[in-house]
Amino acid sequence: MITTADRSHPPLPTTPDRLPHVFAARFNGRDAAAVQEVYERGATFVPEPGGPVTTAEGIARANARFLGLGLPITVRPRHVYAAGDIALLVVDWEIDGTGPDGQPLRVAATATDIARRGPDGRWRYVVDNPFGTGPAPRGA
Repeated sequence: MITTADRSHPPLPTTPDRLPHVFAARFNGRDAAAVQEVYERGATFVPEPGGPVTTAEGIARANARFLGLGLPITVRPRHVYAAGDIALLVVDWEIDGTGPDGQPLRVAATATDIARRGPDGRWRYVVDNPFGTGPAPRGA
């Protein structure tokens, strides 16, 4: 089994405030498997408001769309509130640059995420909701 250290990605964090930065470093490294490791087994990812995915395969596919933009992500944690082994993270993020089609592209939002410290002492996403403060889908 290949470990995170074998791929030169930052290890999963031991404090919840570092989780967004570890995610960004792995995302910017363009390693989908390394990105997948920041999710707990059974996690939920919401790649668009009202459209959660709950399988590892679904999360990988959804993140592949973001990775496919070929642009780096920048994260700025705004709030991190921990209670024991659970944390709420509010994170401003953006993907900005020239898209694969040569056109300017900017995607930005404020995520509302939930993370949990695992038995190994490392934090992972339980709910990754990147558009957490976005509008509700039409008809909701």
